[in-house]
Amino acid sequence: MATFKHISSKNADYSAAEAYLTFEHDEFTMKASRDENGRLIPRKDYRIATLNCDGEDFSVACLRANLRYDKNQKREDVKSHHYIISFDPRDADDHGLNIDRAQELGETFCKNHFPGHQAIVCTHPDGHNGSGNIHVHIVINSMRIAEVPFMPYMDRPCDTQPGMKHRCTNAAMEYFRAEVMEMCHAAGLHQIDLLNGSKTRVTEREYWAKKKGQLALDRENAALSEQGLPIKQTKFETDKDKLRKEIRNALADAISFEDFAEKLLRRGITVKESRGRLSYLTPDRAKPITARKLGDDFDKAAVFAVLDRNAKQPKMKTALTGEELLQQQNKLSRVVDIEAKIAEGKGQGYVNWAKKHNLKNMSKALLLLEEKGFASLEELDAAYQAAYDRRSDILAQLKAVETAIDERKELQRHVLNYAKSKPLREGFNACKSDKAQRAYRQKHESEFLTLEATKRFFDSKGLKKLPTPKSLQQEIEQLIKDKNRLYNEYQTIKKQTDELYTIRYNLDKALSENPQQKRHSQER
Repeated sequence: MATFKHISSKNADYSAAEAYLTFEHDEFTMKASRDENGRLIPRKDYRIATLNCDGEDFSVACLRANLRYDKNQKREDVKSHHYIISFDPRDADDHGLNIDRAQELGETFCKNHFPGHQAIVCTHPDGHNGSGNIHVHIVINSMRIAEVPFMPYMDRPCDTQPGMKHRCTNAAMEYFRAEVMEMCHAAGLHQIDLLNGSKTRVTEREYWAKKKGQLALDRENAALSEQGLPIKQTKFETDKDKLRKEIRNALADAISFEDFAEKLLRRGITVKESRGRLSYLTPDRAKPITARKLGDDFDKAAVFAVLDRNAKQPKMKTALTGEELLQQQNKLSRVVDIEAKIAEGKGQGYVNWAKKHNLKNMSKALLLLEEKGFASLEELDAAYQAAYDRRSDILAQLKAVETAIDERKELQRHVLNYAKSKPLREGFNACKSDKAQRAYRQKHESEFLTLEATKRFFDSKGLKKLPTPKSLQQEIEQLIKDKNRLYNEYQTIKKQTDELYTIRYNLDKALSENPQQKRHSQER
C-alpha cells in the first residue's frame, strides 16, 4: 500500500536536498557517507528530474526566485517542502511496478498538485528498511513562481498568485492522501485507506528507535556467536511493540470488555476507558499510553468490534487462519494445452514439464474440490456463478463511485474558479459607468470568458446555491474511501472467482482425457 509523508525544511541550502537524493547518507546521523579518499559515494540506482527550473540547477533556480520576490530570506522561513510517496513492495511482483514507472507517476503527481513550484522529483528503488519499497521524493521550493489554478487545498484566492508560499495544512494533507489513493487505483496498485488513520501507528521517533535497537541487538548477537553462546532474541521490539502484541493476544479469545481487562491485568497491563477512549498502563510506566499512539486497531471502536465478533463466533479466527494456510499450500495454476504448444514448436523437454505440471494441478483441483466442500461439479458451478455475480455487482458499484468522483471533481473545479474570480467580480461591480465596465471587461477578457463558462456549467446543473469548497472536498474524500473499500473487495472476489474457474477448467481437462488417463485422474 502506498503511504504519504511530509517534511518541512528551513535549510537555506537547497543543494543539500539534491545531495541527499543523489548521494548515500548514514540513516541514523543523516550525514553524507564518504569513501576511503573522503569523496561522496553516489547512490547506486535512482531516477531524477527537475520541474519549472528553466534548465538551471534546482538550488540556483530556487535562490533566483526567492531574490526576485524577496521571500525566504529569514532564518525562520520554511524554505522547502519534502513529500515522500512509498509504494507497496508487492507492487513490483504483482503489478510490474519498476523505478521508471514510479518516477513517471511521481512527476505527474508533482505537475498536477504542486503547479507553479520549482521542484525536484527523485525515485529510489528501496528504503532504509530494505523491504524493496520503491519510493518517490518530491522536493518543492516553498514559494511558487507562476499563477496557478485555485487548488482544493487552498483557502485563499491570493494563494494562486506568484510569490505566494505553499502551506501544508491538515486540509492539504488530507487532499494529498486522497489523491495518492486515486493515483494508485488508476495505476492498478495495492492501496490502503490513507484517510481513516493507521491500524498500527508508528511514529518517526519509534521507527528510528526500532532501527537503532535492532542494530545494537545485531551487534550483541554477533559477539555472542563469536563466543559460541546461544542467541535468545533476534528481533528487537520497542515497548509499544510489546504492548501491541500483549493487547492482540488478550483480544484473540476475549468475549467481553471485563474478560479483556482481566486477561491484560494478568500480564501486568491496566486498561482504562475515559471519555470514550482507551488507554493502557504498563508496570514500568507512570503515565498510560493512549490507543491513538498505538494505532486504530487498539481504540475503543475496534476493540469492542473484535469482542463482539468473538462473542458471536469464537472460532472464526482459527477457521480463517486455517483457510488462509490451505490457500497458500494449494496454490493452483491452470493446466497447459500440450497439443497447442507442440503445434507452436515446443520441444520434448517442454512437453515432459507440461505433463508433470498438468498432473500436479489436476490433483490440486481435485483436492481443492474436496476441501472446499463441493459434492459435485454442479455445486462448483453454482459457487463460481455466485462469485462471478458478486464480482460484477462490486464492479458496477465501483464504476458508479468513480463516475460520482469525476462529477464532484468537475463541480469542484468550477466552484474553485468561481471563488478565485471574486476580486474580478468586485472590480467589475466597483465600476460606476457602463463605459468603465466595458473597459474593465476588455482588460480582463480571458478571465471573464472563464467566469461565463463557469456560470453556464452551474446553469446546466440547475444550481441555485453553490456548495462550499470544503464540503465538496469532504464529499470527494468520502467517495474515495468508498472506492478504496470496493477496490479491495473487488480484488479479493476476483481472486476467488479466478481460483474457482481454474478448478473447473482443470477438472474439465482431466475429464476430457483418454479413458486410461481419465481412470487414473479419477483414482487420484
